[in-house]
Order: sequence, then structure tokens, then C-alpha cells
Amino acid sequence: MPMIRIEMFEGRTVEQKRACAKAVTEAFLATCGGRLEAVEVIFTDIAQHDWASGGKLFSDPK
Repeated sequence: MPMIRIEMFEGRTVEQKRACAKAVTEAFLATCGGRLEAVEVIFTDIAQHDWASGGKLFSDPK
């Protein structure tokens, strides 16, 4: 069972996540094959103050 994890900043709507899950699943099946019902997509919403790059939080002023 393929499991696709998507970590992103919080704020996407349920409709956006639904469309993303459909598109990612279809892309996986088109490139890797398998059964539709076997593909799992897990979204993890992360606050900007919980994610850093280059030593700086994304919530820090630019």
C-alpha cells in the first residue's frame, strides 16, 4: 500500500486538499501503477512558527 505524505503550511481548505489528494493519487497510479483504493494520502498541516529553513522560522519577519 503506497502512502504519500504531504507536509505543508496550514490554511488550505478541505476542497483544496480533496483536489490535491485526487491529483496526487492519479499521478501516482499513472506513473507507478497499482490500485486506486490502495493509495493513501496523509496531509500534515504545520504552523509557520513550527517550520524553519536556513535557521529562521517561516513566521519570522522577512
